[in-house]
Amino acid sequence: MSNGIIARKVRDVALMLGAAPRKPAPEDMTEDARELLAFKKTPDERKRRKAAIASERAEAVVSHKWRWIRWASIFAVNGLFVASYWIDLQLVEGALTASRVLGFHFADLNSSLQLMLAHKHVVINLVIGVTTVLLIYAVIGGRNFCSWVCPYHFLSELAEMVHLKLVGKKLVRDHELDRRLRVVMFFVFAVLAFVSGYPLFESISPVGILSRALTYGTIISLIWVALLLLAEIVWSRRLWCRYICPVGLGYGLAGIAAPVRIMYDTDKCLHEGKCRQVCLVPHVLDITKLGFAREVMTPIGADCTRCAMCIDVCPTGALTFDIVGLARSGAEDEDT
Repeated sequence: MSNGIIARKVRDVALMLGAAPRKPAPEDMTEDARELLAFKKTPDERKRRKAAIASERAEAVVSHKWRWIRWASIFAVNGLFVASYWIDLQLVEGALTASRVLGFHFADLNSSLQLMLAHKHVVINLVIGVTTVLLIYAVIGGRNFCSWVCPYHFLSELAEMVHLKLVGKKLVRDHELDRRLRVVMFFVFAVLAFVSGYPLFESISPVGILSRALTYGTIISLIWVALLLLAEIVWSRRLWCRYICPVGLGYGLAGIAAPVRIMYDTDKCLHEGKCRQVCLVPHVLDITKLGFAREVMTPIGADCTRCAMCIDVCPTGALTFDIVGLARSGAEDEDT
């Protein structure tokens, strides 16, 4: 990897750990990016871009293609666990936190860490399961789990829709928290598991609660999930996913060099900000602000869940799915 790619990965990790996005100095941008920025600041180009934004807003055409595909994925994956258990197919055993699929062990990174810290013992099957999951998400992108598999993500999206309607009517106000809280909670849960001998996180994680409830029919813990959703509706948008859950942090690090990513083309962008408005992790899309892109073609960082809602709302195709090695002209094929 070139020094530029390594520097980008370091920035991605820092952003994932809670660092604030920063506008680059001109000398930190590539020559092509500087020239494009200068062009976009010319009066004629500003006028053209404003007219294009006005036209796009007047038409108000929004696609939900990727949302429907993701929701189908969430239902399919979780439905497989349910069907396998209740029909006794024995193809998939367990839940999302730890399972066996066709004899292969799969285990969630954070859940496995919690259990081994609590019991102070390395469980070989969990190590095998974690390794399998790491290899998968190292290819497709770690935080894909959040938007394409996690059952709580689906409910949280619905809660977010209600929250935004209430915000629009000025009935509630969104309370943004410090993103570094997620890192703090990672260590808090780890220490608590080690000291108490009990994986506390697993008791309150809506991911595990929903997965077990869907499969085994345990419903008492769903009261906690309902309270979380209520908090997300009336107090803080995506409270659990953005600020508390350490699961996405582990998967994000696992997929730091994943070849499947979303690519941003500055040249096509109108910089109107619709993508940031719908994004679960909008800090990864600060790059779409005018003057924030260091390169003309830039892959979105590791904290991206690849939910593709930004692709659905982008009117110009500036955001697209991309695979290293199959990159279009202008993208870096060697970039991982």
